[in-house]
Amino acid sequence: MPKLDSLKTYREKRDFSITSEPAGLEKKAGAKKTALSFVVQKHWATRLHYDLRLELEGTMKSWAVPKGPSFDPNDKRMAVHVEDHPISYNTFEGEIPHGQYGAGKVIVWDKGIWIPLEDPHKGYRDGKLKFELHGHKLKGHWTLVRMKNTQGQKQEAWLLIKEKDGYARPASEYSVVDEMPDSVSHLNIPQILASAESPTFSASRKASGTGKNMVLPVSAVKADPPRMLEPQLATLVDGPPADPAEWIYEIKLDGYRLLTRIDGKEIRLFTRNGNDWSHKLPDLLKAISKMRLKPGWLDGEIVVLNEKGIPDFQALQNAFDTERTQSISYFLFDLPFYDGYDLRPCSVIERRELLKTLFEKPAPEQIRFSEVFDAPPDAVLGSACRLGLEGIIGKRKTSTYVSRRSPDWIKLKCARRQEFVIGGYTDPKGSREGIGSLLLGYYDEDHQLQYAGNVGTGFNDKALRDLKAKLERISSESSPFVRGSAIDKKAHWVKPVLVAEVSFGEWTRGGHIRHAVFRGLRTDKKAEAIVREKPVHADSARADSSASIPPSLRITNPDRVIDPSSGFKKIDLIRYYALVAPLMMEHLKGRPVSLVRAPDGISGQLFFQKHWDKENMRGVSQLDPDLDPEHEPLLEVSTAEGLLSAVQMNVIEFHTWNATKDKIDKPDRMVFDLDPGEGVQWPHIRESAQLVFIFLKELGLKSFLKTSGGKGLHVIVPIKRFYNWDTVKEFSQAIVQHLAATIPRRFVAKSGPRNRVGKIFIDYLRNGFGATTVSAWSVRAQPGLSVSVPLAWEELESLTSGMRWSASNIHERLDRGNEPWADYQTVKQSITPAMKRLGFKPNRENTKQKTA
Repeated sequence: MPKLDSLKTYREKRDFSITSEPAGLEKKAGAKKTALSFVVQKHWATRLHYDLRLELEGTMKSWAVPKGPSFDPNDKRMAVHVEDHPISYNTFEGEIPHGQYGAGKVIVWDKGIWIPLEDPHKGYRDGKLKFELHGHKLKGHWTLVRMKNTQGQKQEAWLLIKEKDGYARPASEYSVVDEMPDSVSHLNIPQILASAESPTFSASRKASGTGKNMVLPVSAVKADPPRMLEPQLATLVDGPPADPAEWIYEIKLDGYRLLTRIDGKEIRLFTRNGNDWSHKLPDLLKAISKMRLKPGWLDGEIVVLNEKGIPDFQALQNAFDTERTQSISYFLFDLPFYDGYDLRPCSVIERRELLKTLFEKPAPEQIRFSEVFDAPPDAVLGSACRLGLEGIIGKRKTSTYVSRRSPDWIKLKCARRQEFVIGGYTDPKGSREGIGSLLLGYYDEDHQLQYAGNVGTGFNDKALRDLKAKLERISSESSPFVRGSAIDKKAHWVKPVLVAEVSFGEWTRGGHIRHAVFRGLRTDKKAEAIVREKPVHADSARADSSASIPPSLRITNPDRVIDPSSGFKKIDLIRYYALVAPLMMEHLKGRPVSLVRAPDGISGQLFFQKHWDKENMRGVSQLDPDLDPEHEPLLEVSTAEGLLSAVQMNVIEFHTWNATKDKIDKPDRMVFDLDPGEGVQWPHIRESAQLVFIFLKELGLKSFLKTSGGKGLHVIVPIKRFYNWDTVKEFSQAIVQHLAATIPRRFVAKSGPRNRVGKIFIDYLRNGFGATTVSAWSVRAQPGLSVSVPLAWEELESLTSGMRWSASNIHERLDRGNEPWADYQTVKQSITPAMKRLGFKPNRENTKQKTA
């Protein structure tokens, strides 16, 4: 127990017969602690503030931070030094009663360990405390600096400052107090190894080789690793980005991309295209098994290093050709899954820190950690080129892991170099054997093989003989190229299945390469995926990524601002829908839709449209008039092009029916829209969704979750198409009425603002004929352009808002896509047993088939 006088002020301010705060009389722990704890408590007193507490000298040294911590080094947050608190205060949450000091609500906003970077006793005494935080929300290096005391000042004023490191982020981009407002009291702090040799060790790096004691980021999601994983790919750029402080740089390794899946004792090695190469790399398998890793996925590159330690691509190819792969090294640079957690939502900095924990114990010589360079990108690239390396890879520090080519990973090359499809070869001349040159090509946007020139240097005698043998086995009578006028008439044609890696000096105006040098064959890449690589400007790559807008779509007024709050333009919205089209079409296809149009942007008048007006949107179809004979024909967005055509016609939102066009009279799902009334806080909405999930499960119904893109959440129940609309609607109403009667303090079964004050109305009215619900991946016509996103129920606990994702930050979610609803189509459940469990008896008239 600390000396009594150190907590004297704390006790004098409180009446412990009234307040539930701890008195701080706990016994001193017997064992010496190595790790020092910290806590940040969010405190709604006279004014909302955040109390930062650091364990030191037997108590919690405490500062009140009015605005809360910021990850922006430019934000120097006022921190008022207050009285010491007992260590037992770390777990305190609750309400400090009225009339007591600090009256108001308290939650544990963050907790973890802190590591002094200098002598903490001296730093605290002298007024400059430098430390590292490892919490669920706060990470990296921080400094507390005492300001000069002014006359009449009752309490010491300090400043809390975030140091510049891999976790620093500008305030304009990220606010941790706004993004993560909730308590973390339910989360466990991993135990730090008691054998730490130095007070400056990094907690996340003191884990064992198995990663047993990893400090997991709060954004990690509990999930089993998938059976297969597509890697994240880098975008070729023409120069470094304008914000170098936001990026880290690694060497671009001249080898093959390799992903490792660990599942107990089973270890499998996969190429970027999902080919299993485990049998080709037995020595590498043994080396990985010696690390005794937990289940997960590793991402890296395999290379063969020459005598200077430089990757040699041709030596790597020879190793496979001769089946002598003992010399292959595996450089690891990412950890997408590990030990029951999906780490893809974490930043690349956080994933690298976790990956490095696997190397705290000596790893086998073949397994290496890919280091980053703390230097300007031009300097790193210059050094790489002088050493004869291929180039460098840049990664945005805050980027998540996505299974596609991303502008958040960029590649800068020392020379022009890419893969080409081999379409033929010429005969050798003089004393040369095998072949003269390879005829190269790439696929264009119409998937036609364009001729790109030839390569006749870079071969040794063995490569020439081996190539000739391989080419003869795939000979063809005709040219695979779309145009052959510029090709040697004496060429030998082959089937376009082999891929060559080639470096070259430049592209000619005619689209051919000059000064080409053969580097080797690529057996890890498919020929049909080879296209001409065109470098883009790093700062524009992000805006244009993955947006495939058909050339036939004529976009009018592309620069018109749709959302003044975010500056989002019409062209930005079209790019967003082009990006999510493959995901969204799964939810749109076959269903009648209603469209919300905003000709003057979301701040102008909105129009709800169910039928054609005068416009004709290509890819948006009119359905059979007999489906709804009392009205004009219904609409269906039948293709991705239709999605973009509709946006071109100023559509913002897409809403779908609960039935498909092939059986319009029988709904195939029920929708429950959790609509919170005034005064309902987000934790209550989240808890209410969980209650709905549990009750539906008790009825024997499996349900799916998505954000509404608004204040609430949507719960979707797929059902067999047995009952008509009236029956399904009445049954959904019965479910809502039961919940409202059972938990009246939380739910209400009647709509209307007055009925919903402090409660949640579960809207069942969306289950009627003609009613619609906003589609997954649809933008909402409100400031910020939030998006409705499919979720797994396991994600609900960490969800911070129904508007968590928007058209601006959707890249953070695209890697998950529709995966949380992967088994939606396989759920074939009848609601008849659920009706019996609830005691619901459908109206006999309603159960008869009803013609729409």
